Amino acid sequence: MLRITLALVTACAVAAPVAAQIDAVERPPISYKTAQAENVLTALQKRINAGQAKLKFADDHGYLPSLLKELNVSPASQVLVFSKTSFQRERITPKTPRALYFNDDVYVGFCLRGDVLEFSAADTKLGTAFYTLDQEPAPDGKPEFLRQRDNCLSCHASNATGGAPGHLVRSVFTERNGMPVLSAGTFRTDHSSPFSERWGGWYVTGTHGKQTHMGNWTVENKKNPAEEGNAGGQNVTELKGRFTVANYLTPHSDIVALLVFEHQAEAHNRIARALIGTRQAHHYEETLNKDLGEPAAHRWDSAKRRIESLGDQLAKYLLFSGEAKLEGPVAGTSDFAKEFTARGPFDKQGRTLRAFDLNARLFKYPCSYLVYSQGFQALPKEVKDHTLKRMHEALTGTDTSAAFAHLSAGNRKAVLEILRDTLPDLPDYWKK
Repeated sequence: MLRITLALVTACAVAAPVAAQIDAVERPPISYKTAQAENVLTALQKRINAGQAKLKFADDHGYLPSLLKELNVSPASQVLVFSKTSFQRERITPKTPRALYFNDDVYVGFCLRGDVLEFSAADTKLGTAFYTLDQEPAPDGKPEFLRQRDNCLSCHASNATGGAPGHLVRSVFTERNGMPVLSAGTFRTDHSSPFSERWGGWYVTGTHGKQTHMGNWTVENKKNPAEEGNAGGQNVTELKGRFTVANYLTPHSDIVALLVFEHQAEAHNRIARALIGTRQAHHYEETLNKDLGEPAAHRWDSAKRRIESLGDQLAKYLLFSGEAKLEGPVAGTSDFAKEFTARGPFDKQGRTLRAFDLNARLFKYPCSYLVYSQGFQALPKEVKDHTLKRMHEALTGTDTSAAFAHLSAGNRKAVLEILRDTLPDLPDYWKK
């Protein structure tokens, strides 16, 4: 149910292609509505039910602080969206923004005086699973995460997410009441997005020099917002005066956290597509072999090509193919960057994929830290092996195609060495 979006689609009509994509994930082999989920929230629920974990309820933020601690999500990851999103949109305005918190495996949404907390979790069986948690004390002391199986997929399993359950990040021009000005256009956001098109409908704290963005801006000229401009929204280092920051866990909506958030959301989408698409391809093969009387192990080129295509797309994204360049230094206002980097893991030379550049690009070493995530590690063997093969080809210089032209010889060598030291269960050819 967590809509990681900057735009509100007030009436999310399900067109025929979207309906077909939803139907595809609701049928075997995925069976989205009925299949058991497997993610950090299902693991926490088991611990709560067994009395091994207890969530504390606070008068001001409900279960939020205790929950973030249990999930190992830092409050410094807080980013704030004031465009009206999620089914709690009546709670969201520029004066009462919605807070999002995240780590490698889960996103948590909090609305001031909201009825529920909202979640999306990277799921090793379903790609992405959506939940809510009532913001009222549980009578038995064991609050329950309620999985949302029906209402989310119309937006979160569409062309925008590649057909698999996933996340949708958008930037929009936003009115003073939080409503997006959809007639002025919207932008999908990931690490390839131009800086100038990001963060419409978000608060942004940090410095970025002469680069401009759409954050911290409510438009007056709805017919031509670009003509109005956003001079007052640039290089904002504190949000005091725009809303009551004391109502939130931190006073920040850190620009570095936002950059990481946008990279990560689409990376999770690519991992989910690889998972869902591979399982569907294998199911297609099994059904075809049975119908045509072929041996169970018979391989079809069409299924093989589909799986390889999914691995190709994932490898490119994990190696930051198409990343938009920064045109100058970027700095946040919170401890997010420091905390994020400290998580490692580190190679023998003390390097980590979590180290930031923030001058020309997001990370110092252009390979996503999500290679360590549960979602990537749990991918079906065939697509995971192909992804690692394509990454190895790019990092060793075997593949010199345009998709990997951004990788310098130094980048390739450093990432290869870091992965050899830190990524478990690499194929033997990686270690030569």
